[in-house]
Amino acid sequence: MKLLTLLILALGGSLLAQTPAYQNSDLPIDERVDDLLARMTVAEKVAQMRIFHANQGVEGDVSGRLTLSENVKARLEHGIAGIKNPGEHLSPVAAAQVNNALQRYIIEHNRLGIPALFVTESYNGVDAAGSTVFGRPITSAASFNPELVQRQWDVVGREARLRGMHMCHSPEADLVRDPRFGRMSEAFGEDTYLVTRMVVSAITGVQGDYDGLGNGTHIGAVAKHFAGYGQVLGGTNFAAIEISERTLADEIFPPFKAAVKEARTLGIMASHGDLNGVASHANPWLLTEVLREQWGFAGYTVSDANDIGRLHYFMKVAETPEAAARMALQAGMDVDLYADDAYALLPAMVGRDSTLIEDIDRAAGHVLRTKFILGLFDDPYVDVAETEAGVRAESSLQLARESDAESIILLKNVGGTLPLRRSGQRIALLGPLVRENTEASFRAVAGEGLSFISDRGFELTDGNRSIPQLNDDTADGVDRLVEQAKEADVVVLFLGGDEYTAKEGFFNGALGDRESIDPLGPQDELVRRVKELGKPVIVALLHRRTLSINTIAERADAILDGWDLSEFRDESLARAIFGEINPSGKLPVTVPRSIGQLPFHYSGKEINNKKGYLFTENGPLYPFGHGLSYTTFAYDDLRVSDSTMTADGQLTVSVRVTNTGDRAGKEVVQLYLKDLIGSVTRPDMELKGFQKIALEPGEARRVTFNITPEMLEFTRLDGKRGLESGDYEVRVGTSSTQYVTTNFKLRAE
Repeated sequence: MKLLTLLILALGGSLLAQTPAYQNSDLPIDERVDDLLARMTVAEKVAQMRIFHANQGVEGDVSGRLTLSENVKARLEHGIAGIKNPGEHLSPVAAAQVNNALQRYIIEHNRLGIPALFVTESYNGVDAAGSTVFGRPITSAASFNPELVQRQWDVVGREARLRGMHMCHSPEADLVRDPRFGRMSEAFGEDTYLVTRMVVSAITGVQGDYDGLGNGTHIGAVAKHFAGYGQVLGGTNFAAIEISERTLADEIFPPFKAAVKEARTLGIMASHGDLNGVASHANPWLLTEVLREQWGFAGYTVSDANDIGRLHYFMKVAETPEAAARMALQAGMDVDLYADDAYALLPAMVGRDSTLIEDIDRAAGHVLRTKFILGLFDDPYVDVAETEAGVRAESSLQLARESDAESIILLKNVGGTLPLRRSGQRIALLGPLVRENTEASFRAVAGEGLSFISDRGFELTDGNRSIPQLNDDTADGVDRLVEQAKEADVVVLFLGGDEYTAKEGFFNGALGDRESIDPLGPQDELVRRVKELGKPVIVALLHRRTLSINTIAERADAILDGWDLSEFRDESLARAIFGEINPSGKLPVTVPRSIGQLPFHYSGKEINNKKGYLFTENGPLYPFGHGLSYTTFAYDDLRVSDSTMTADGQLTVSVRVTNTGDRAGKEVVQLYLKDLIGSVTRPDMELKGFQKIALEPGEARRVTFNITPEMLEFTRLDGKRGLESGDYEVRVGTSSTQYVTTNFKLRAE
């Protein structure tokens, strides 16, 4: 017996000695990465630097059965960094089954058993069938509630992981200040501070406060597009980016820096564009010096679709495809998304230049490290039994409703038009944004005391997903809507834009940007004609880009701005119209009167405000931070803890906010700072804090903010970021144009 025991122990020790270090979950991740890299061929390493789309031939059916094309099998011969959107059109359970089968195939068919990353996107929740549909990021930003946004993205992370996904090419840390840009709604607004807080909340949520990565409950984030992507000239996708070094450092970088240092994002995606003429995908200063050496980023960088190859044939900064691959690799780009004409060339290039190995090891190592962090080497599969119960849970659906409730913005409400009473009225629901179930949603909320008419009237476009054409056959539809309005006591017009009128302009010829920001088609005409009937007109404004709604603002009695709400859009709008929701959203952007005012954001330099334009009123149509309520709020007794602040100190600012109306409501208290004199021209004001509070009628509360030295830093005349002595004005209020003020002096010496 003793001999048998010794034999078993000896065999166990021998088996343990044969287990590769990278398969030992007790070892530190860096040791596992180093051990695995040492075992890999060049082809295997380069495979860990490439992602292809599932549309290359990854197919699954409703029963969860997997089919792979010969093309895909060939792509998986040496393993793969990841696959984009596998199972996106399947139910969550079928997707989980397909992705389990796909992962098993990948592990069993590459020599070292390396799992793959399955990647999604998250603009309205997980970009896949059967997921909870939330409002888009700019809608969420209107809530001015980072805690709510974190809970929303926590659901996104959980639902994605339950489908078998591991990373998402989201959120966007870009600032969006040009409403011509079709992708405006994918980001969180125009302001550096607001976007920073929302991006940190989104990443923290989707990654499960980082702890959710290793325990298999959440997915990794890829913050994008680094950097300045939202500033493309003319608002057109793929155009050049012209921003100063000071603007880049002070306004564009902070959300990305916070994504790295505060939220610990696992990934960063580079921008389509350029900075100072240097293509972002071939910019070592951006991708290595700033991102890694200054900020300490340890995750992986990934190209935007095909952009490494485009260094040659589009950006025209590389003489050959091989030169493009070398430039991106040496700049610090780890992963090539989609292309077959870029990193696919690296194995042959290494045969001619072995010095590339060091950069290949770095890039592949960053990807492998991510897979270890996600626990994929130890537990690569989804528990399908948990998928059905976990996706679209009732709590997630309620969260979508809650997010809507806090994101709807009351832009205008003349004479208390809203909320509507629930009896004795006939209400017309009219316009091109009316849906098939809009009337049913309103009936369910309103109850039995009201009657409804609903009619879409006309379409805005022909619905072509690539290049939609404007619908010019609208006259009969407008006439019919006006006739319907005559039969109603109150008219609710559903106006704005949809997924065809603001979208991504893809490289393959698709268009999504606009040269005008006026409402499309005969929408202004419809508002004018309906208002001439002498009935109350309420506009439900639904859109994915800022619109110059001058006619709507002039003629409508009330405007509810919903941006792009959740799957409960109509229910949420009905609840707001009938007073179940007291709107508390605020504008995350400035609404211009005309496209001619662009570029136009509230924090532009003070000198921009010296002159207006002939024949039009100066200033915004609606300012950043604006949003009304069914109650009213008063601000007074603004206090600052000291008249002077030092470089190593801080101040406390407080204000009393009182609900002076007869309804409970929520108010976003906003803190702005204005540097009165600087060594360089300074922003007119900058948002530096906000708090969303709930107050009962007559209730008052003192709201407090801390002003720290970090809030006052900027890139000075000497080109260094730091403080300058001088005077500051504190502005605390309900928007960027309505506030109470006080002052303090900074002594930076």
